[in-house]
Amino acid sequence: MPLLNRKVDYALLILCYLHHKLDGGCAREIAARFGLSRPFVANILKDLCQQHYVDSHRGVKGGYLLRPEVRERTLADLIEALDDTVQLAECNTVPPDGCCEVMECCPIRVPIAEVHQRLRAVLEDVRLGDLFAKSTMDRPVQLDLSRCEK
Repeated sequence: MPLLNRKVDYALLILCYLHHKLDGGCAREIAARFGLSRPFVANILKDLCQQHYVDSHRGVKGGYLLRPEVRERTLADLIEALDDTVQLAECNTVPPDGCCEVMECCPIRVPIAEVHQRLRAVLEDVRLGDLFAKSTMDRPVQLDLSRCEK
């Protein structure tokens, strides 16, 4: 199971696109760039707007612009804004919600919690601006991602 679900993965694509396209973009052009469905991209943009990652502008020249402060936000922030809390195992929730029958006597619960904390620290250390700065948008997309949308 991937750590980044499809929504977060595509949100990263969209934010990266807007990072490189300073005049902004619309759902139609972003969907066309990556071979995604326009309604799915529009839904992600709506969520990104509600979570203050992008600003929307209506009208003929409308579209979405990346908010400048987003570059300082972390990968952990994005995952939690769009998905839920970052957790390695169910027992890493606070408070643990009776996730399994052996939680109280589990010999690996504490070591897994330590791994969870290290993973969380890495995600909190990754700034979105750093990810986007290392990316390039000048190469055409060769992949057919439409088969991934179900």
